[in-house]
Amino acid sequence: MSCLPLGLNQIEIQRGLTTSSTAIFVPFTTQELFQNGKEALYYGINALSNNLIMVDRKLLKNPNGLILGTPGSGKSFSAKREIANCFLLTNDDVIICDPEAEYAPLVERLHGQVIKISPTSTNYINPMDLNLDYSDDESPLSLKSDFILSLCELIVGGKDGLQPVQKTIIDRCVRLVYQTYLNDPRPENMPILEDLYNLLRSQEEKEAQYIATALEIYVTGSLNVFNHQSNVDINNRIVCYDIKELGKQLKKIGMLVVQDQVWNRVTINRAAHKSTRYYIDEMHLLLKEEQTAAYTVEIWKRFRKWGGIPTGITQNVKDLLSSREVENIFENSDFVYMLNQAGGDRQILAKQLGISTHQLSYVTHSGEGEGLLFYGSTILPFVDHFPKSTELYRIMTTKPQELKKKEDE
Repeated sequence: MSCLPLGLNQIEIQRGLTTSSTAIFVPFTTQELFQNGKEALYYGINALSNNLIMVDRKLLKNPNGLILGTPGSGKSFSAKREIANCFLLTNDDVIICDPEAEYAPLVERLHGQVIKISPTSTNYINPMDLNLDYSDDESPLSLKSDFILSLCELIVGGKDGLQPVQKTIIDRCVRLVYQTYLNDPRPENMPILEDLYNLLRSQEEKEAQYIATALEIYVTGSLNVFNHQSNVDINNRIVCYDIKELGKQLKKIGMLVVQDQVWNRVTINRAAHKSTRYYIDEMHLLLKEEQTAAYTVEIWKRFRKWGGIPTGITQNVKDLLSSREVENIFENSDFVYMLNQAGGDRQILAKQLGISTHQLSYVTHSGEGEGLLFYGSTILPFVDHFPKSTELYRIMTTKPQELKKKEDE
């Protein structure tokens, strides 16, 4: 009678169960991450249950993300996979800062715009481009002036940066240089760096002459790549800024100009209620310089309100913790896609993110496309072995031997 499913127990025996014995009766021992929304993207397969991981970063409190891993662990590939999925499944715009010229094949195949910035390129971006929707609460001119001050600080400022008098002169000239455009906002009225240079030359103060002389190499000299009206389609849905061939002298300025272009785009999209995804490969390069690091931190702090989703791709976790200011990037990222980690970085991450020893094993000597996914408070081991026989894989791979094979064919 007691064996029948009547719920009648006639045998009076009681036994206490330990935790491990009780666990046998609970079939759900793995955590899953599968969201049904139409903008949920694929991020791999759960290493424990082999179920799909589908996630929409926009549902996070803070959609900022990081892709971390040693060289060859699949960082750039993971970013390209997300870009391709995002392009096909959402209406978001995608901007890529590409210091290694890796993203062009994918962007071109998606009919995007690759902007090659180098001293010999004929692709031009005008750092003086002004978007009149630049900000809600501040005048667009004030924010533009702030950017041009940062630019001049990189060019002119020595160890101590710009002096107060120099800042005042630059601010005065910035306000004057946009008068024609503000009165008649047509593209041909947009000022270029040369207009600012000429205005500085016409000021009486000797400091103005000093600033103008420092700017000269970027206006009429050999580094005049940023002294032209923009001639590229910066409004394409997917834009890749290829800054690989920017020399050492221009790299810092190039990165600052790209970030200003990103702000421009984000503000235009905000007015249209559209999201902007911004991918920064080799992010540690941006964090080395004070001005570009400050701009990057600003993006991590303010992008969410403007409908922006930034993703930093880097191998050096130590760079992210190099200063209290830069540490904000780490703390303000609710999405971390962590691939194989070097020994020193593993310990830092375990401490910062509270990873258990068992979870650490998934990023210790792991294969390419394997690691841990942090989504808010959820931590999941994932595996993403992309099928190598596909056309998409051929476009996205960065392995030298596979690229050579592609060229031979």
